[in-house]
Amino acid sequence: MIPTLAEQFSDIFPELKKQRDFVSKVVQEEETSFLRTLDVGLRKLDQIKGEYQDKKSIPGEVAFELYDTYGFPFDLTALIARESGYTVDEATFEREMQKQKDRSKAATASDTGDWSVLLDGTDTKFVGYDTLTTEAKIVKYRQIQEKKSSYYQLVLDKTPFYAEGGGQVGDTGVLETNGEHVFIFDTKKENDLIVHFTKKLPTNLDATFQCVVDSKKRQYTQNNHSATHLMHAALRQVLGDHVQQRGSLVNDQLLRFDFSHFSRMTKEEIQQVEQMVNERIRKNIQLEELRKTPIDEAKAMGAMALFGEKYGEEVRVIVFDRDFSVELCGGTHVPATGHLGFFKIISEGSVAAGVRRIEAITGLAAETHVREQEGLLSSIKETLKNPRDLQKAVDGLLSERNQLQKQIESLQQEKAAGIKQELIDKAYSVNGAQVITEKVSLPQADMLKQLAFNLKNQVDALVMVLAANINDKPQIAVVVDEKFTQSHYLQAGQMIKKLAKHNQGGGGGQPFFATAGGKDVNGLDKVLEEAKEMISTAFG
Repeated sequence: MIPTLAEQFSDIFPELKKQRDFVSKVVQEEETSFLRTLDVGLRKLDQIKGEYQDKKSIPGEVAFELYDTYGFPFDLTALIARESGYTVDEATFEREMQKQKDRSKAATASDTGDWSVLLDGTDTKFVGYDTLTTEAKIVKYRQIQEKKSSYYQLVLDKTPFYAEGGGQVGDTGVLETNGEHVFIFDTKKENDLIVHFTKKLPTNLDATFQCVVDSKKRQYTQNNHSATHLMHAALRQVLGDHVQQRGSLVNDQLLRFDFSHFSRMTKEEIQQVEQMVNERIRKNIQLEELRKTPIDEAKAMGAMALFGEKYGEEVRVIVFDRDFSVELCGGTHVPATGHLGFFKIISEGSVAAGVRRIEAITGLAAETHVREQEGLLSSIKETLKNPRDLQKAVDGLLSERNQLQKQIESLQQEKAAGIKQELIDKAYSVNGAQVITEKVSLPQADMLKQLAFNLKNQVDALVMVLAANINDKPQIAVVVDEKFTQSHYLQAGQMIKKLAKHNQGGGGGQPFFATAGGKDVNGLDKVLEEAKEMISTAFG
């Protein structure tokens, strides 16, 4: 369908036609991801149906958990339930959904006061591209009351504070007058107004203030912003023209960049991007800043425009070498690339289908990171007695570890085999059922599950409850032969929920097999006592 859609929308969204192959891969990844969600949800739904088989009705809370935790659509839950002869409590599901919405609203609720105007009809002028200090007066202010705090918002007639935008965080700093300092902890834009956030109001609201931006934070932030532009250009050269910005965060600590790409970057590709950016840093390319450039002229220069962003007739263009990086941008930047010092990518991963995320650092942060890595490497060498060939020494350790792990697993299997035979010998008969209710000693929860499965496959008509203390954590496994789940209404999934309460835990599973964990190992004896009572009642 993609080629047809791309052709039909070519006049409206030409990007679809240009990136048809990329869009196809993203759609395919989304489909694959949903199928995984579907598979997990179907298996979970099978367990749920087994637990509520007697009522043939799935509670709304359970359906909501299936949606909220596992991403399984409610419509699909209802459809599958109907096909299996079950009903779903839709009214309760809707109530749970509304509760979640209410919790979300409550978490973000705030009471915004009215603006108090001091200078009517005064516009705000941003001077932060050229200076970090200026004199200004307050135009208007208001108080914001949130759930646990309150603060004020100020609008100035002139400001050097950059308002959050384009991924770059807002400036911080101080307003000074007559020895009084008012700290500005954030700056944002609202309806084209530059709004300054402060915890308190100045004593004299009519005074003239000296506005001072935190220069060190601004410097580190614009280092990372300029590095983002250089990295974006490098990614397009290394990975291809399909790379487009899909999100960005730039602050004084790092840069985070989301971009369209369909696979994990290789180590070699990451190194190529780093090398390309650091080459531009060493060249100390001068910033070419073009303010109020006609949009058509900017596009003719090859300026990158972000898909979905709205631009006016005039734009600001940031250029670091017209043959390398030309972008539309309203943020602050270094006067020359040499100010970045050094660029280092510290992580690369997936955030959504067809979208990757890079985190990177520059300058002092990058230098510190490399120094820390060198220190770690030196420490590892010392621990290994400074071998001539570090890689060979590490490979040798891993090989030895794998051999020892195999020996441990072999010994554990021997122990499990011995335990299995002991349990078979302890099995007793109750009205056609072979019953085992024992506490066992095993090192891993997986081994308890495997032991339970092995016994299930070996012992006919088995009804079994095993309890174990594994690393000071209680574990329970319940097995019920399939024929008893119907004839005696004894289901492992229902049993485990009752038994796990003694351990302050929970669990679940199929009617014939279920497991649970918990917090209190002291409850294991009570687990076995109640298990015996359950089995005795069912087969009495």
